[in-house]
Amino acid sequence: MAMSSSGAASRGLALALCALLGACATVDTGVDRIDAAPVLDPAVLQSLPGADFAEGEFRAKNGVRIPYRWLAPANADEDKQYPLVLVLHSSGQIGDDNRGQLNGFARTWAAPELRTRYQAFVLVPQFPTRSAEYDDSAKPQLARGTPALSAALEMVDAFVAGHPVDRRRIYVTGFSMGGSATWLAPLLRPDLFAAAMPISGIAPDRASAPRLTALPIRVLHGDADTENPIDSDRAMVAAIRAAGGENVRLREYAGLEHTVAGDVFLGTWWRDWMFEQRRPKPEE
Repeated sequence: MAMSSSGAASRGLALALCALLGACATVDTGVDRIDAAPVLDPAVLQSLPGADFAEGEFRAKNGVRIPYRWLAPANADEDKQYPLVLVLHSSGQIGDDNRGQLNGFARTWAAPELRTRYQAFVLVPQFPTRSAEYDDSAKPQLARGTPALSAALEMVDAFVAGHPVDRRRIYVTGFSMGGSATWLAPLLRPDLFAAAMPISGIAPDRASAPRLTALPIRVLHGDADTENPIDSDRAMVAAIRAAGGENVRLREYAGLEHTVAGDVFLGTWWRDWMFEQRRPKPEE
């Protein structure tokens, strides 16, 4: 039996809606959901070496003194240049003893298998004061940089000038306050970083999103974080993607509170991604 014109129209509309809904279902929002956050035995972190990190100190033009530790590439070749990873600590390690910033996350770079796999300089400054301030200490949503963060970035320049660093492969990562500073560092120095990985931080003003569209960014955050709520990172990732940034992704850990997921510490999955990133050559 022939279908009526109204029936055909209804079926066509239904098919169109199905197609539309199907398309919507496959849109990449840049969010990767991890349903069970892996856990790492604390004893593993406590066993990580720290003695191989040399000591240094830098005084910036703004008067801020930055103690720092640094790790050289294993078996470095004097004729080669190497990537540099800037690791930024949380508020719990603020100080001037040049030891507190060598937390478990920083020391993972000295694990023999990782140090061999990733030939790089690792630079770990210690902030004498906060590197990032928040709009609301109770429920932060926006972060802004401080003179201490500016001083640390000036310290990076001085370090690079004195060591065989590949200037196209400078990366930044950090947890909590250090995650917030990781968001802010490429805004303060858009010429410096090839990739960034903020962990459980607070993002900057969403108005700055267009300035981050070209930077490869991986954002890690637990959805049960009450200290630095994940909403800030969700909003910033959405803003960057809305502005045309396709190389930003948010890795959400279900049920994870304000801590680093166990698959991050010794993980090669994110390090492999990071070390693949390079800033364009000037002619590009």
